[in-house]
Amino acid sequence: MNAPVTTTLLGKGVFPETHRLSLGWLGMHGTAYANKAMVECDLVLNIGSRFDDRIVGQPHRFCKDAVRIHIDIDPAEMGKMIKCHHYCVGDARTVVRELLKYVGRLDTDEWLRHLDEYKRRYPLHYKKRGKLKMQHVIRELYQLTEGKAVITTDVGQHQMWAAQFYLTDYPMNFITSGGAGTMGFGLPAAIGAQFGRPQDLVVAIVGDGGFQMTMYELATAAVHRLPIKIVVLNNHYLGMVRQWQELFYDDRRCGVALEGNPDFVRLAESYEGVRAFHLRRAGDTRRILKKMLDYHDGPCLVNAEVETTDNVFPMIPAGKALEDMLIERPRHRLEKPTGST
Repeated sequence: MNAPVTTTLLGKGVFPETHRLSLGWLGMHGTAYANKAMVECDLVLNIGSRFDDRIVGQPHRFCKDAVRIHIDIDPAEMGKMIKCHHYCVGDARTVVRELLKYVGRLDTDEWLRHLDEYKRRYPLHYKKRGKLKMQHVIRELYQLTEGKAVITTDVGQHQMWAAQFYLTDYPMNFITSGGAGTMGFGLPAAIGAQFGRPQDLVVAIVGDGGFQMTMYELATAAVHRLPIKIVVLNNHYLGMVRQWQELFYDDRRCGVALEGNPDFVRLAESYEGVRAFHLRRAGDTRRILKKMLDYHDGPCLVNAEVETTDNVFPMIPAGKALEDMLIERPRHRLEKPTGST
């Protein structure tokens, strides 16, 4: 069809993100150009997404000017969140193969040029000056691994930046916790992924908060000498909670400073066969990550001391529409998110 493609966070990799037609993923912290495409499109074909609140925002404003088509194997999803013009209940592969008999290449060249301009004007970026940034570490990891690693994450700011800056070209290569958003998911998921795919490179990108919820699983990884890589993006905060407190609650911080963090390097190396490295300077990032990737006799951990109070953008405030997306930190106070206490 020559149509642009966006995915949900959990759909990363079902369409190669390096392809020209890819817009990355959409929603609360998705790319600006994916969200703008959803606002302006005249047709949206949803294959297998449940229209969750992180991509819909305000249901009555979601793709209001577009013809909406929904394909899903679960009939309960039809019309649950978004009223669509056309529905098809069935297995995605079977349905798409049938549809291919009736569609061809569309005249989308002008539309694609329009979206390419959005990509140019609103790229994913970060300030390279100052303290080490999570985004920089993730981008360097992506380049060193050529985007071929199996990535697992915890939940929070690092999860959003990992999804933004580690492009995924293959299905089942980005394993993250959606839905309930379970902190501590990253390390156990990496262990499971390494057992299931012993020949593949598996990297857990975790925050210092979530990592401490399941870091005892280092014992499991050490006992089985699993060559998983663990990148702790250590900002000494529950970063996403702090970001919401800053943006929506007048920066009244409560319960988010992690002043009791251990020395993650000494902790990791207390397990036999586990190696670990400190990373503090942006200039050392590639060298330290390469040391991590070159160690294969067991788990290897990098403790990256990163910027403490950076924020994730783009951002669609909870309860707002895609049209209300923030590209950068607003200069005025934002309303408290709908439904929050």
